[in-house]
Amino acid sequence: MRSTTDFLVIGGGIAGMTFALRAAEHGRVVVLLKGGPFETNTAYAQGGIASVFHAEDSFDEHVRDTEAAGDGLCNPEVVRMVVENGPESIRTLMDFGVNFSRWEGGTNDEFDLAREGGHSKRRIFHVNDLTGHEIQRVLYERAQAHPNIEIRLHTAAVDLITSSRYSNRYINHCLGAYVLDTASGKVETVLSRIVFLATGGAGKVYLYTSNPDGASGDGIAMAHRAGARIANMEFFQFHPTCLFHPAAKSFLVSEAVRGEGGVLRDARGEAFMERFHPLKELAPRDVVARAIDSVMKASGDECVFLDITHRPADFLRRRFPHIYETCLRFGIDMTQEPIPVVPAAHYLCGGVLVDLQGETTIRNLFAGGEVACTGLHGANRLASNSLLEGIVYGEQAAREACRRLPDIDTPTFAVPDWNPGAAVDSTEGVVVGQCWAEIRQFMWNYVGIVRTNRRLARARRRIEVIQEEIRQYYWEVTITPDLLELRNLATVAELIIRSAQARKESRGLHYNLDFPEKDDRLVRNTVL
Repeated sequence: MRSTTDFLVIGGGIAGMTFALRAAEHGRVVVLLKGGPFETNTAYAQGGIASVFHAEDSFDEHVRDTEAAGDGLCNPEVVRMVVENGPESIRTLMDFGVNFSRWEGGTNDEFDLAREGGHSKRRIFHVNDLTGHEIQRVLYERAQAHPNIEIRLHTAAVDLITSSRYSNRYINHCLGAYVLDTASGKVETVLSRIVFLATGGAGKVYLYTSNPDGASGDGIAMAHRAGARIANMEFFQFHPTCLFHPAAKSFLVSEAVRGEGGVLRDARGEAFMERFHPLKELAPRDVVARAIDSVMKASGDECVFLDITHRPADFLRRRFPHIYETCLRFGIDMTQEPIPVVPAAHYLCGGVLVDLQGETTIRNLFAGGEVACTGLHGANRLASNSLLEGIVYGEQAAREACRRLPDIDTPTFAVPDWNPGAAVDSTEGVVVGQCWAEIRQFMWNYVGIVRTNRRLARARRRIEVIQEEIRQYYWEVTITPDLLELRNLATVAELIIRSAQARKESRGLHYNLDFPEKDDRLVRNTVL
């Protein structure tokens, strides 16, 4: 079974849907979503989208804040381009129908801009504390209504199809993908002149994460198998404050709570952030996460506490309705008591290496959003820059892809359909669960917030053994969504470990006790 299209978009968050909506003005678009329409990292984003707005703010200040967080590894050209496209991106989202929160009592043009860690000014546009969900809803509904866009839910990409598989006469081009319909179990060949990867992050590689269940690094793993260059995988951001509760599944407590005055306290009620950074709770996320990790390890406590009870209860219920209601559901009234929190894997700053137009090192394969390493985030992402990056690179990639589309020829060689070989239905599903659990546990213990050479070496040995087990199992059994995710997760884990071993310093989100200082001779990307 096969089909053809002009543009194939793998993933449907802010980057994927922006690309699809722009590309649909020039050709047919197929969008694949592995789950439902709201199982994207975009939909789970609470805080907001950063953009200069007020006259007292400036592009230069947003650039400086971004580069300070990035700890020397940001690409200045990319940072300037993304930041200066911020206001236009906000206007685009408002034109699409996103209603950002306004300042109560102000005029209709006065937005309730928030301030988050690492930002020198209030510049975070938000929709209460459900910004990502609202953006996802608006973009999905517009894409769903577009006559040139076909959205396939519960459809997972298996592998990219590239010219190097079938011919050595061409520079490696992307030609489409093999995709799995999870309901029927059938694998289809989808040929496309342009492919855009927008599969989001890889938080499920760690035991504790704020990411949705599908965040298994699929796009990164597929691109790596196809021969694309991958960069900066050692820089995994751990969000400092996820709700600590056995039934909460690491529910994210937004950075904005600290932005509105939330104070981090230990189990004795003592505020501790002033010992770690002059900005205290508003320090960059890597600093705050390591501070919490240090306090927990020193005390033996299972969590710390985020206290915002000094703010009026009405304000908290209005500003953070989703967080308030969720905490209350777990027996915590944030207006009366501090919220128990722990760090959790949140955002991958590395990914598939792309240029200013979002193109990877494989011709006609583009990428945007968390799956991509654009150079914006460097060694540590500044809060609320991710949604901005997603929409800007969705626009950039679509512009270049549409310009190029008329000149892309159909390949002169035949692309075969998917061949399952002698694969049979598995009778040992325990293999998937066992390998998945092992990976997430040793990644958390050995390749987490604080690393050492020995821990990384242990992790490397374990992932090599598990990778071999998965390779054997993968070709023996019929493909399932869980097996695809496990295969991709293991690849991402290996890339993170290898990248962490290659960086012989501590910088940004990568902290190695054996190399505790920055080495300015190493201000470069880790490229695999």
